[in-house]
Amino acid sequence: MYRAETHGIEVTAEPVYLADQSAPQQGRWFWAYTITITNHSDEPVQLLSRHWRITDGHGRLHEVRGEGVIGEQPLIEPGGSFSYTSGCPLETPEGIMVGDFAMVKPDGEMISVAIPAFSLDSQTTKRVLH
Repeated sequence: MYRAETHGIEVTAEPVYLADQSAPQQGRWFWAYTITITNHSDEPVQLLSRHWRITDGHGRLHEVRGEGVIGEQPLIEPGGSFSYTSGCPLETPEGIMVGDFAMVKPDGEMISVAIPAFSLDSQTTKRVLH
């Protein structure tokens, strides 16, 4: 598990290689990752948007920006947490994901919360075979 904390907001990431959804002979590897956001601060925060930087094994960078996560913009109360699972395809058997969430406090202050860099490695990432 990978972990980062910014402004009292902890973000953990756990990637899983999905061999059953990958086709290495066709240049496709696929991972699921679960993100958990825990609010250790003393005020609620709302996740507004995400920004991912995904680098494949050849050093090619792909950036993804969007509102919320999985169609939601969750409000996370002090002591609360929010988890979601999403996926990432690559054209190489390894890569790295890193990013940040834009969040807003009740007073309107915008904060950037780090998503820890995590490895996508088909050889060492925990595998799920179906």
